[in-house]
Amino acid sequence: MSEPKPKLLIVEDDEGLQAQLKWAYEDFEVVAATDRASAIAALRSESPAVVTLDLGLPPDPDGTSEGFAVLDEIMALKPDTKVVVASGHGARESALEAIAKGAYDFYRKPVDIEQLGLIVRRALQLHRIEEENRKLAARAGDDNKVLGRMITAAPEMVRVARTIERVANTAVSVMLLGASGTGKELLARGLHDASDRADGEFVAINCAAIPENLLESELFGHEKGAFTGAIKTTEGKIEQADGGTLFLDEVGDIQLPLQVKLLRFLQERVIERVGSRKSIPVDTRIVCATHQNLEAMITDGRFREDLYYRLAEIVVKIPSLAERPGDAALLAKAFLANYASEMNPSVKGFAPDALQAIDEWNWPGNVRELENRVKRAVIMTDGKLVGAEDLDLGDEDDEADVLNLKAAREKTDRKVIRRALSRTDGNISSTAKLLGISRPTLYDLLKQYDLQT
Repeated sequence: MSEPKPKLLIVEDDEGLQAQLKWAYEDFEVVAATDRASAIAALRSESPAVVTLDLGLPPDPDGTSEGFAVLDEIMALKPDTKVVVASGHGARESALEAIAKGAYDFYRKPVDIEQLGLIVRRALQLHRIEEENRKLAARAGDDNKVLGRMITAAPEMVRVARTIERVANTAVSVMLLGASGTGKELLARGLHDASDRADGEFVAINCAAIPENLLESELFGHEKGAFTGAIKTTEGKIEQADGGTLFLDEVGDIQLPLQVKLLRFLQERVIERVGSRKSIPVDTRIVCATHQNLEAMITDGRFREDLYYRLAEIVVKIPSLAERPGDAALLAKAFLANYASEMNPSVKGFAPDALQAIDEWNWPGNVRELENRVKRAVIMTDGKLVGAEDLDLGDEDDEADVLNLKAAREKTDRKVIRRALSRTDGNISSTAKLLGISRPTLYDLLKQYDLQT
């Protein structure tokens, strides 16, 4: 069964020119209108991808007012429609006004059918790209969410999410290990939301961002007059999270004296505010995260081993974005949809070269870097599609490349296979076809590289 033809709406009051244009667009399903009322009715009923609009329509066939009124209504009703405007009246001024109002392009009468055809087909191609981007962004927002909020299609992250879901309703402490920007706080929030503590507070604190002399007060609170500036009694973060979850980010930055006090809380479930000797029972679950090697810190005497085992009853290792094939593009589309609506509504999606650049970049800063790049690109781009140059990715460091041939081949094989699996939603037959190999060969490679899910 052949695909339906794309729809083209021709708004033109000259019936002879209408017939000529219909004949020129045999690869379109052409709908014609002669005035504002019929044009808007056709727009509502047919939802054409592209509209060619003559500005000189009745009751102002010698001017442009009626044509611009039609353009305004089209942009208000269906702003994704690509409108190609035609006029013989004050061409330069009309062109500038039409583009400012949202038209895709402008051409001057008399009509050159071949030139207009190129414009119309280019407009259709852009419409298709934007539509695909919208569909993928919607998919990223719904079908690929785990833990209610994290977007992923990578088996590695799905396994992480399933582990967190399994331990959410237990009382164990959870430690999240991963590089900076991998989404540790998002996973901690997901754990909280999936637990029986979801009605309680989720409180987060970055231990690396608070000076050592203030961190104790931030965690445990203080009594009025406990130190200079303590003008009132204040609850600490542990107490604020009573009945809920406290997320300690960068827990490896807590100094040894404070580690002792945190260990006591974990053992006895009571706290003492700074400047007080009164013990306060607190029912707070601890989830912590770090990018540091705590086991090496234990060996160096910088982190208490007994505290580590209290915090790390369950350890969850979070893969970097480079280890999650397909997720970079998926997340980028979701970020673009979010920031475009807030900051630059004219941006509709990514150009193909941008998606390729996103797919190929190693993302050393992980999801945080990706989000920042997309946000900047949305703000700075002048067009409707973000291009590769807008992302300003540059060149990755070649010195980091694997020099051993066997290891390099395996690294490349893994990357290409996982990317192909991501693009085909894990369909083995489609993946094998995309890679140009047989299904048995693909199965052998999946087994060899332990890529089976």
